[in-house]
Amino acid sequence: MKVELLAPAGGFSKLKTAFYFGADAAYIGGKAFSLRSFADNFDADELKNAVSLAHSLGKKVYVTANIFARNADFGALEDYFKYIYSVGVDAAIISDSGVFYAAKKAAPELAVHISTQANLTNKYAVKFWKEQGAARAILARELSLNEIKEIHEFVPDIELEAFVHGAMCISYSGRCLLSDYLSGRSSNRGECVQACRWNYTVKKHDLGAESGELALEEDERGTYIFNSKDLNMSAHLKEMAEAGVCSFKIEGRMKSEYYLATVINAYRRCLDGGYNEVIERELTTAAHRDYTTAYMLGENRATVNYSDSQAKGDCDYIANVLAGGNGVATVEMRGRFKVGDTLEVLSPSDNFGKAFKVERAKNGAGEDTDDCKLVQEHYTINCPYDLSAGDILRRRK
Repeated sequence: MKVELLAPAGGFSKLKTAFYFGADAAYIGGKAFSLRSFADNFDADELKNAVSLAHSLGKKVYVTANIFARNADFGALEDYFKYIYSVGVDAAIISDSGVFYAAKKAAPELAVHISTQANLTNKYAVKFWKEQGAARAILARELSLNEIKEIHEFVPDIELEAFVHGAMCISYSGRCLLSDYLSGRSSNRGECVQACRWNYTVKKHDLGAESGELALEEDERGTYIFNSKDLNMSAHLKEMAEAGVCSFKIEGRMKSEYYLATVINAYRRCLDGGYNEVIERELTTAAHRDYTTAYMLGENRATVNYSDSQAKGDCDYIANVLAGGNGVATVEMRGRFKVGDTLEVLSPSDNFGKAFKVERAKNGAGEDTDDCKLVQEHYTINCPYDLSAGDILRRRK
């Protein structure tokens, strides 16, 4: 079975970016029942159009309905599952057993993938969901390669999906109460405020004679005691596939188009050509925290990122390419640049990594300019490469 590269898409433009840069499938959310309520997400017509786009490219779309539901949700849930099945969605991603029941009742033929939120940490849980009719199990990030292999051998007739890249949650398989406790916004219903990324300060407090001591390092910003490093399994995809993983999942429905393009492009090239120094370098160009392999290779105590909430990437996002050829490129500006700057191409084509110096530029009115400073303005610049719509320009720092 061919290994699938599965990408997030928080909106329609991000879906196009994911497919352009090499994702085989994308997971998206509707306007309700998804654990990323603050993403743009897809209304009914957009869901239909997303499926049409994916299938025209020979790709797939999975829709998240992975909230922990309450009684009041179920009338609308059944209508929702009937609709997404009617427009051809390839699978629904579900964590709650009640929601699973509703999906099977409303749309019996709709494929269901069991979310990582269901805490799939053992072979018996996976076997249970397979016997209920699940097509795929999205494994908990806490599992090791050996545990995944054992699950695959025990339940060989279910697809296994695992995260390979992106942000991790401090809570067990993402089931968090911290956001709700501190802000009144429930992570388990799609409203996470990422309280684990906040900086915390230490204050002296008398807890009594029986209290122990916890040593925390703190600077003027506080300390990031709940802040996880980012997952990066790019060097271990072969081992994951050999263990039984058939879908490699990238986290990030809230991330930018530039982030998605960078990471998807790197993993596509890694899957097609193998891990190398170019891939390693590429995954530092977009904003990220320190990387970790988490628990995939065994017990790991070094998964907390104490230094900062998020590191800056090695490149600045400069422009989306709208058209190219004949020595010029028309771009939509996303980051200020000037004549004299050297820009680099991010592309799924052979132009990837090529650089050129901006020697002339015209604004949307056709006027010469030395300073391209208007966000989303269309500029025409010289470019020696035949770029395509969807390519991205960036600048090394």
